[in-house]
Amino acid sequence: MNRKKILIAVCVLIFIISGAVSVYLYKKPKGRTVEIISDGKVLYELDIENEPDREIVIEYDGRKNTIVIENGDIYVKDAECPDHTCMKMGRLSQNGVPIVCLPNKLIIRYKEGADIDAAA
Repeated sequence: MNRKKILIAVCVLIFIISGAVSVYLYKKPKGRTVEIISDGKVLYELDIENEPDREIVIEYDGRKNTIVIENGDIYVKDAECPDHTCMKMGRLSQNGVPIVCLPNKLIIRYKEGADIDAAA
């Protein structure tokens, strides 16, 4: 009877530790450097924490995306595409999910391998 309780406790502990590690890895910031990519080409590489507030307009095939940098955040304010999914994605989060506009071939993401802890 005691061995069963110990085995269950060990399994629960392993489950809790695995869950905590998974959450940590998923939410771990990828970096402070943001890339704005259009049609597979990196147009901008920005240190988002030190970038002044401004708007950047990216044009692709006659359509435009207006990107806003504001208080260390970046998001798509306006897009000339049919679904506006990129606008609905909101601000770029540091959990690794990029902002994507498929019709306009635009990607806004944290640069791979950038060190977020450098400023901490």
